[in-house]
Amino acid sequence: MRLPSEQDFSSRLRSPAVSSRVGVWLGVCFAVAFLTGLISHASQVTDQVIPFPASPSWGYRVTQGLHVTAGTAAVPLLLVKLWTVFHRLFTRPPRAARALLLHALERVSIGVLVASAIFMLVTGLANAAQWYPWSFSFRSTHYAIAWVAIGSLVIHVAVQLPVIRKALGEDVDSTDQDRDGGGAGGVGGGGSPTGEEPAEAGRTSSRGVLTRRGLLRSTWLATGVAVLATAGSTVPALRRISVFGVRSGDGPAGIPINKSAKSADVLGSATSSSYRLTVVNGDREVVLSRADLLAMPQRREELPIACVEGWSASGTWGGVRVRDLLDLVDAPAGSDVKVDSLQESGPFRSSLLQGNFADHPLTLLAVELEGEPLAIDHGYPCRIIAPNRPGVLQTKWVDRLEVV
Repeated sequence: MRLPSEQDFSSRLRSPAVSSRVGVWLGVCFAVAFLTGLISHASQVTDQVIPFPASPSWGYRVTQGLHVTAGTAAVPLLLVKLWTVFHRLFTRPPRAARALLLHALERVSIGVLVASAIFMLVTGLANAAQWYPWSFSFRSTHYAIAWVAIGSLVIHVAVQLPVIRKALGEDVDSTDQDRDGGGAGGVGGGGSPTGEEPAEAGRTSSRGVLTRRGLLRSTWLATGVAVLATAGSTVPALRRISVFGVRSGDGPAGIPINKSAKSADVLGSATSSSYRLTVVNGDREVVLSRADLLAMPQRREELPIACVEGWSASGTWGGVRVRDLLDLVDAPAGSDVKVDSLQESGPFRSSLLQGNFADHPLTLLAVELEGEPLAIDHGYPCRIIAPNRPGVLQTKWVDRLEVV
């Protein structure tokens, strides 16, 4: 049994005309996912010199929704893209030393690109489904590999740009750039970077049943279906048709729940009559019961809550402005505030409210949702709700606010 050769893949669909067109949209998806991913990462770095903006209140909801949607759309695009260039895996390496070196470098760079792209999509989708079959930190690893993926993508596009431009400038059925045998060269759809032509020239390509236009239309359709099937987590109007949308209103008052009070082990402490909120600024300290919080001036604000998994939902939250609580201990304007939870362990048992969030009039220590007392799983007796802030930083079961 012999190994396959490039010429064994004779379909006309394996062409720069197809791979370049699919690659353009795949590149757009990766660019959108990368940029919105940077925004998401920055929103969770609360000790940066330039604070993450507190407005618009819906900003994080939109950017994280775009992030997950772009990543989902990239899945069928990447599968088709890899299929159209799969035959290049079996290209014979050249014999000349210089050409062999260039060939090896190309293979390594493409290997890095493909591996990092697959890693990003697989881990991203697993995170959206809250499934973590690994021991490494998702956030830091996903962020690091994102730079590898986008860097290798930029290099790949730069190398293949002449081929891509030529392919996009011609009709999709053009065979001018087809290799002999009907397929495409390079992951971007070009020929070998060594300049050598493949062997066995002159073979006739196989037309098959599906045309190039048919493949492209099927790809766009599959991408659209993938987006519609998942985007309902972010776009309420699509929830009824988004059969794979996660976390689309399965909690009290229609607001999803990621961590329950039981899993956080706060059922007893959160419902205890001895619960007290402590507000601290240096040697100034105020201790408040939930009844004291209810006696303070109450505000109602409609704010979205959005999580890194891509889901989001809006609700009308009622409670006390954090700024009003800080005034009780004479905290100066612009003070950063450490928020501690009754939850005793976990990566997000505390968070930092930077000064622009702590002073923002929409930032509340919420005690109710949709006119009803907070459900225990939503953070009873009180929780942080702030504009343009990831859900993991909207600390629940708050028991201490400390100016730092």
